Amino acid sequence: MPITDPIEVTHDGAIATVVLNRPEKLNALTKGMWHDLGQAIGALSADDDLRCIILRGAGEKAFSPGNDIGEFASERANKLQAIAYGHVMHATLQALADCRHPIVAQIHGICVGGGLEIAALCDLRICGESSRFGAPIKNLGLTMAYAEMAPLIRLVGAAAALEILLEGRVFDAAEAQAKRLVTRVVPDGEVATEARASAERIAEGAPLVARWHKKFARRLADPRPLTAAEAAEGFDCFDTEDFRIGYAAFLAKKKPVFVGR
Repeated sequence: MPITDPIEVTHDGAIATVVLNRPEKLNALTKGMWHDLGQAIGALSADDDLRCIILRGAGEKAFSPGNDIGEFASERANKLQAIAYGHVMHATLQALADCRHPIVAQIHGICVGGGLEIAALCDLRICGESSRFGAPIKNLGLTMAYAEMAPLIRLVGAAAALEILLEGRVFDAAEAQAKRLVTRVVPDGEVATEARASAERIAEGAPLVARWHKKFARRLADPRPLTAAEAAEGFDCFDTEDFRIGYAAFLAKKKPVFVGR
């Protein structure tokens, strides 16, 4: 049997696809997978030729059900081990948060626990009608640490996040969309097509603009007043070659071909 990478990265033009590649365990996450995912996202973020990332689980049964419980006895059996495990997890969550390129989560099936935490840090989340969401960690006697809870609260608000954690229900795609957990719900057979179409729409745009918009959105989540330099950065786009390309294409009624400068 061929050996496969638990985190698989492929490139197709300006779009990269990252796969949580453990289908025999529904893509349950190990400590090693958390580490490798963070490394992969960090490397992709540094790639100036890239314009969008699709993040998905292998197969169509699950995005991910979260951390592999079978690993707890050796890796998370006590507080000291859990802190070490948490450092790995949280570094990867930070890498996702800091990624310069837009990330589209392609969600098939189950997306709970750590899988939900990963999806919450993507910029768009597209799922199938039969997808299921939740964080039933109360049944394991586990808390969601600050670094893990913060992105969920930013996405759905404190009240909805507490409902998810206190009740521990696993709920359907329609409720997930109502809670703002997902951006778009499509028929199960169209998830991959719609995620790819979304990534292509993003990749066709000016890449510097996409990176700026991500940066601005993160900064606006910080309550500190903008500095004069930060406010001025909102106009840096006017000195880019891509602005000149886009402006000329609009006047000529042509499709712009951006160069990322």
